[in-house]
Amino acid sequence: MEIRTKSIPGKEAGVFAGLDETLELLQNTGMSVWSIPEGSLFLPYEPVMIVEGLYRSFSPMETPLLGFICQASGIATKARIITRAAKDKPVFHFGSRRMHPAIAPMIGRSAYIGGCDGVAVTKTAKMLGLEPVGTIPHALILLLEDSTTATGMFEEIFGDKINTVALVDTFGDEKFEALENADLTEGLNAVRLDTPSSRRGSMLQIAKEVRWELDLHGFQDVDIFISGGLNENTIPELNEIASAYGVGTSISNAPVVDYSLDIVEIEGEPIAKRGKRSGAKQLYVCDKCGNREVTPWNVDELNCPVCGRPMSKQLVKMIEDGKIIADDRSAQEIKEYSLQNSIEVEEE
Repeated sequence: MEIRTKSIPGKEAGVFAGLDETLELLQNTGMSVWSIPEGSLFLPYEPVMIVEGLYRSFSPMETPLLGFICQASGIATKARIITRAAKDKPVFHFGSRRMHPAIAPMIGRSAYIGGCDGVAVTKTAKMLGLEPVGTIPHALILLLEDSTTATGMFEEIFGDKINTVALVDTFGDEKFEALENADLTEGLNAVRLDTPSSRRGSMLQIAKEVRWELDLHGFQDVDIFISGGLNENTIPELNEIASAYGVGTSISNAPVVDYSLDIVEIEGEPIAKRGKRSGAKQLYVCDKCGNREVTPWNVDELNCPVCGRPMSKQLVKMIEDGKIIADDRSAQEIKEYSLQNSIEVEEE
């Protein structure tokens, strides 16, 4: 069986994720699995996984397997798109509250692999070996009836361990609340703008106004953290002002990568349904120029038709006869591997 997709949401390469759960699903089943490493980038029509085994034993696992990688890859791909839009500004994943809590760890892990710098859910952060990330909530300010009181209390209790970020749009004008918090909180690191769209007008102009006033009054070291309905289209214009972003729904509710799984070979004989290429396939990538080629499985070596250099096989054995043989990699290692790779996708 071969897994691939005909399209990838967005205008960039996909990020392959969900392999961790897939290997757990298929271990001790007698199957053998070849796959591109988790965190790898891929393009439409490239095989990302090959599963070999008795189909009767495999068929009950087909639906959960696709569920694992379709959603995880979609989230990781969207996270990469958004973090690339933010350029060198940190992006923190705030979107787990938009999805069922049972899958929050998967969402956060996939977002992190795709490029996010941190996650808000404590359980997910611990699973990833990270500290959870967040700011003062509106609830604290509402209960204390004042933004500066909430910020001051947070600074007094946690300021020696955690950066203090004031939320400055609960009751009053962002500019004045930012100045009040900066003036009254000695260790203030940043202010957070989370203004609802019904009061917003232009987030960019609000951020510019806040930045101007902070700078004018001597608070050049106070950063601006922006959240609230952000995506790859709204972030680029904010990069000149923002120091970091909190992004939620657009990542957690990312479109899935629509992988399909098809039989392409039976007992060594190539066979596939209409619209699919029969036979097992390998994906080769040139380490020199980045050229990519899909070949029949029995092609053992390939020189790049573009630059003539040797190309490397991308599908590697992960499970052999039901036993996981792949190296166990941490989420940090997978993320670093993913960020080291790039594919320039031509605009249509």
